[in-house]
Amino acid sequence: MHILKSREMILTGAIVVLMGLVATRFPGFIAPHNLVAVFNDTSPLILLAIGQMIVILTKCIDLSVAANLALTGMVCAMINVAAPGVPVPIIIAIAVGLGAILGAFNGILVWKLDIPPIVVTLGTMTIFRGVIFLISDGKWVNSHEMSPAFKAFPRADFLSLPMLSWIAILMTVIFFVLMTRTTLGRSFYAVGGNPHAAVYTGIDVGKSQFWAFTLSGALAGLVGYLWVSRYAVAYVDIALGFELDVVAACVIGGIAISGGIGSIGGAVLGALFLGVIKNALPVVNISPFWQMAISGSAIIIAIAVNTRAGRTKGRIILKNAEAAQ
Repeated sequence: MHILKSREMILTGAIVVLMGLVATRFPGFIAPHNLVAVFNDTSPLILLAIGQMIVILTKCIDLSVAANLALTGMVCAMINVAAPGVPVPIIIAIAVGLGAILGAFNGILVWKLDIPPIVVTLGTMTIFRGVIFLISDGKWVNSHEMSPAFKAFPRADFLSLPMLSWIAILMTVIFFVLMTRTTLGRSFYAVGGNPHAAVYTGIDVGKSQFWAFTLSGALAGLVGYLWVSRYAVAYVDIALGFELDVVAACVIGGIAISGGIGSIGGAVLGALFLGVIKNALPVVNISPFWQMAISGSAIIIAIAVNTRAGRTKGRIILKNAEAAQ
């Protein structure tokens, strides 16, 4: 926990320093209204990173989250076009439910068929994109076809924050409680930390992984509606490649790819770090190619730090064992 807390503090400091550096070139970047906009832009990434963190904790990975988002978003948009009178809360419930079903499909394949998660989610990523094309016939759903209420919800302000930001905050709190105060949350850590020991304590490893995929899918479904309604467009390639940003946010946030180590706070800070980079670099006139290089460098550095921390822990254990002898 000490390493984890220090990582979160380091990330917080890095975000503050980064914003300070950008402010020297463009003081308006740290204006309250702009920081609110940056957080709002990063909210979808925060939501998906929370779900991905849970999956990674269980020694799995979900590469289908962006395709889940796109499929759920398209379904919500098509429902809105066919029945504009359907209330937004029902649309959101449909989005979360459909996303959870798609996530559960991944979980069942991993749990019951024992297929490697990366293979499962690479396959379902392609399947979900293909289904979008089939149900939409490759056509877009554009802003003028969507009802005003459908588009207004994520943009609606409450206490000077858009609803999209409030949802990210609410989900962060809910999942923090889930991961730190419930048996299910503790089982995710146990499964990733030592699956063999988890079995001896009565935890079903496959079932825990199934629930991790289901929760990740539910969050992806929620983001599907929020994304489509916010940008007022739905099409086959929406959020294409966004799953890489989601994994990157988790890695930067200190979630160990080997499983068992990570926190909600780390996932959120990792997403915010990427969000600040993506919003700050264009402001200081850095080309998109350098933006990609800088983001990639941050990921490599984060992985190196995680790996080094793991090796240091291993050396400490080894030294303790030698001392005992």
